[in-house]
Amino acid sequence: MRLARTCALGLAIILSLAACGDDGPAPATGGSGLEKTQLTVGVVPVPSSAPLFIAEKRGFFKAEGLTVRTEVIQAPQAVMPKILNGSMDAFLTSYVSLLAINDSGAAKLKLFQHSQEAAPGVASVVVPKGSPIKTAADLKGRTVAVNVLKALGQTLTNAHVQDAGLKPDDVKFVAVPFADQLNALSGGQVDAAWLVEPFLTAAKSKIGATELIDTTDGVTAGIPIDGWGVSEAWLAQNPKTAAAFHRALAKAQKVASEDRDAINEVIPTYTQIDAQAAAAMKLGVFSMDVDKASLQKLADLLAGYGYLKTKPDVTQQIAAVGG
Repeated sequence: MRLARTCALGLAIILSLAACGDDGPAPATGGSGLEKTQLTVGVVPVPSSAPLFIAEKRGFFKAEGLTVRTEVIQAPQAVMPKILNGSMDAFLTSYVSLLAINDSGAAKLKLFQHSQEAAPGVASVVVPKGSPIKTAADLKGRTVAVNVLKALGQTLTNAHVQDAGLKPDDVKFVAVPFADQLNALSGGQVDAAWLVEPFLTAAKSKIGATELIDTTDGVTAGIPIDGWGVSEAWLAQNPKTAAAFHRALAKAQKVASEDRDAINEVIPTYTQIDAQAAAAMKLGVFSMDVDKASLQKLADLLAGYGYLKTKPDVTQQIAAVGG
C-alpha cells in the first residue's frame, strides 16, 4: 500500500475527484491571525487522501478558520511549478517522489503529515491465469509492468527479486498505466504486473490473475507509502496557517487510524469506488507519524538502486510544525 515520479500505493490516477471549498488561495481576512485562510491542496483519488476528506466532512478545517479547495494531481513533479509559485499549498505525495524531488534539487520539500504505510496485501506483483511463472525467481528474463519506472513499484519488486537470488537487471520493467495493465497482462504484452488497490482486486476477479509477490510484506513490510508535502518556503511564510492546517489534518488522521468506517464513508465521495468496494478493499495503516527507520530503509533502497544521487538523512525531510 509504503522514485522518481508518482505514487503510491500507491497510486492510481484515473478516478474522478470532487473538489471542496472555494477557488484559489487568498490572504486571510478578519481577526483569524492566519496568514491565509483559503488553501489549494493537490490530492490523488486513492485511499491515502481520505483523511483530508474526513477533515472537510467533519468540519475540522472550518473550525481552524480554513477553507480547502482540492485539485487532482497525477504526479508531484508535475505540480512543482504551482508549489513553487504558491498557487498550490500542499499535496499528497509518495515518499519516493518527495525524496526524489529533494534529491534532484527541483524544490525543497518537507513531509507535513504522514498518511499511510504498507500492510500485507496492499500492492502485489501478479501473473495471468495459467502463467508458468510460479515464484519470484521465475521472473528472470521476464517483463514486469509498473505504473512508473524507477518508482515505488520497481523499488519494492527489486527488493523481493534480490531476496529470491536475482539481480534487479535480471528483470525488465516497463511503464504501463494501472488502467491498462489488465489488458497488457491478459494480452500477453507483459509477463507480470505490479498492481495496487483497487486494480489488484480487479485483476484477480476479472482475469483470474494470481499473486506472485506481496510487495508490501516480507522484506518490505511496513514501508511508508505516502503523506502530505509542502515546501520549506511555504512553511516559513505561513507558520500560523501551517499549524492550523496541521491540527486539522492530524485530527482527521487520528480518526482514520481508529475508524475504518470513516474511511469507507468518504472514499466514494471523491473516487469512482462505490461503498461496497471501498469497504472490501485492503488498506495500509493510517498511523499518526511515519516510522523514521522504515523511511530511511526506503531511502537506502532508492539510493542503492541508483534512483537517488545521494543517500539522504530522512529526519531532515520531516517538517516540525508548531501547534
